[in-house]
Amino acid sequence: MAITSHDPDRTDGSDTGLSRQAVRIQAFDGAMFTPRDDALAVERALEIHVAGADPLITMRTPGADRELVAGLMHGEGVIRSRDDIVYLKPAPGEDDVMRLMLKPEARARLDRVERNTLATSACGVCGKPSFSPPQPGSARTPAGTPLRLTPELLLSLPDRLHADQGVFQSTGGLHAAGLFDGAGTLLDSREDVGRHNALDKLIGAALLADRLPLSEHIVMLSGRASYELLQKSVMAGVPVVCAISAPSSYAVALAEQFGTTLVGFLRANRFNVYAGFARFEGVDGTPGAAPGDD
Repeated sequence: MAITSHDPDRTDGSDTGLSRQAVRIQAFDGAMFTPRDDALAVERALEIHVAGADPLITMRTPGADRELVAGLMHGEGVIRSRDDIVYLKPAPGEDDVMRLMLKPEARARLDRVERNTLATSACGVCGKPSFSPPQPGSARTPAGTPLRLTPELLLSLPDRLHADQGVFQSTGGLHAAGLFDGAGTLLDSREDVGRHNALDKLIGAALLADRLPLSEHIVMLSGRASYELLQKSVMAGVPVVCAISAPSSYAVALAEQFGTTLVGFLRANRFNVYAGFARFEGVDGTPGAAPGDD
C-alpha cells in the first residue's frame, strides 16, 4: 500500500498563516526585558454539524479540518470507511464549521455513541458521559502483521518527525503525529494544539484516501501515549505506536490485548518496549529487557 509523502494539496494550513499568530512580547533574559516578536500556535473552536444530529464542538488548530472530522468519527467507531460519508465539507463562508452527512448505517452508529457536545483539544475521552473501549470486532487488529523492527529504525524516527514540524519550530506549542513506513520513511504528519486532534487528522487523511487499515505502518507521537491515542491507533490497524514520553497503564493493557507494539521514551538513543516485543528482529517472543530499559 503506497502512500505519497507531503502532498502539495495537503490542507493542514501549515503554510497559510492559519496555524500561527504573530505577537509582540517582552522577553526577560535574566537581566532585563527586551521587546521582540514571537509566534503562538492558534487554537479555535470547530463546529461539526452532522445532518440530523446536534452539533459537536472541538478545539483545534485550524487546518486539515476534513481529516480531523473523519479521524474523530473513525476513532469513535462511527465512520468505518470513506464510503460511509455522503459529504464532508466546510460550511460556505464559515471558517470554523464543517458539515457532515453520513449514510444510514453510519448515522445509526452515531446515535449509539454517547458523547457530550463539547470535546476539548486536551482531552479525548474525558468529555464523554460513558466509557466504551474498542472490542475485537470493531478494531482492525494488527496482530500477526509482517512488520519487523530494529532499534536503529526506531531511534531514527523522532528527528525525522521533528524536522517536519514546521509550526512547532516557530511556536513551540503544538503536538504532532507522524506516519512512517516499515523502512522508517516519513509518509505524512499532522500538527495540532491537541494530541488527539493531531492523530485524528493523520488517521482521517488515510481514511479519506482509502488507505486504512495502516497495518504495515508505524505511528510516532510527539508526547505521551494515552489510552485514547492507543484506541485510535488500534481502530486504524496500526501495529506499532511509538511515543516520545510515557504510556499509561491502560494504554499498555490495550496494546497487549490487540497485539500492538508500544514503545515509550523514544529519545536520546534509548527507548522502552511495553508491549509487542516479538516484532523486533532476532526476538523469539520471550519477554526480556528492551533497549534502554532501566
